Amino acid sequence: MRIADNKKAIFNYHIEERFEAGMVLEGWEVKSVREGKVQLTDGYVVIRGGELFIIGCQINPLGTASTHVRPDSVRTKKLLMHKDEIRRLVGKVEQKGFTLVPLNMHWKAGKVKCEIGLAKGKGEHDKRDTIKDREGKREVERAMKSRSR
Repeated sequence: MRIADNKKAIFNYHIEERFEAGMVLEGWEVKSVREGKVQLTDGYVVIRGGELFIIGCQINPLGTASTHVRPDSVRTKKLLMHKDEIRRLVGKVEQKGFTLVPLNMHWKAGKVKCEIGLAKGKGEHDKRDTIKDREGKREVERAMKSRSR
């Protein structure tokens, strides 16, 4: 079940490959994720010392969060992947123009997973093409809907 999507990443980047990574979360973060208080739009993934970290992913604390814990909504969270997958990502990211972006968060077997994408930035003309395609699809759907009535 999807928790949050990063639609901005799909608009701003060409996604070459997708990977699934586990997330290291604190207890209050898991509770907030269950409530859907997650925002991925400003997030990005970095590789430090052979480990993956997601930065800028905002998980807002619940109002009923514990009083003895000081929640930090934008703390850096560690992502869990196999070492060989991380090594492969390091090689790809070092190539010119590639970056890692979070695409969505979802539940899998009771655990929170983050889908990250190996992405290349889109140019302004590519973004315009994306908008044109989207509007064209909407018009076709409207025409089909009105035709079926």
